[in-house]
Amino acid sequence: MDYKNIQTICPYCGCGCALNLEVIDGEIVGVLPANDHPVSQGSLCIKGWNAHAFVGHEDRLKKPLIRKNGQLEEVSWNEALKLVAKNLGSIQKKHGADSIGVLTSAKCTNEENYLLQKFARAVIGTNNVDHCARL
Repeated sequence: MDYKNIQTICPYCGCGCALNLEVIDGEIVGVLPANDHPVSQGSLCIKGWNAHAFVGHEDRLKKPLIRKNGQLEEVSWNEALKLVAKNLGSIQKKHGADSIGVLTSAKCTNEENYLLQKFARAVIGTNNVDHCARL
């Protein structure tokens, strides 16, 4: 049996709490708080304690899906990103940048939310940025 504790950041909100993933033979089996972390200081909320549960869940999507002929089909990340870029560019060209809005998430880190709003404003050219915590 190969047992490891791997410290990471909780995926559930932007606070940045640290947790230690308990890994046995390459499979995540549990979570422990990181006692020496300045944000979480050895504590976790109920979501943090269960942060490992979704990783190996059978319903978790692991590859992008595109609807083709009415059916969702697995595609490569390159194909999915090309389709998104093409469609966003087409919408932007036809209806203007303000026809596009971006919704960020409390499950992202503050840095990821910053990057998404920067992308919306600098690349797409829209100020239509919102966050799920405000809804």
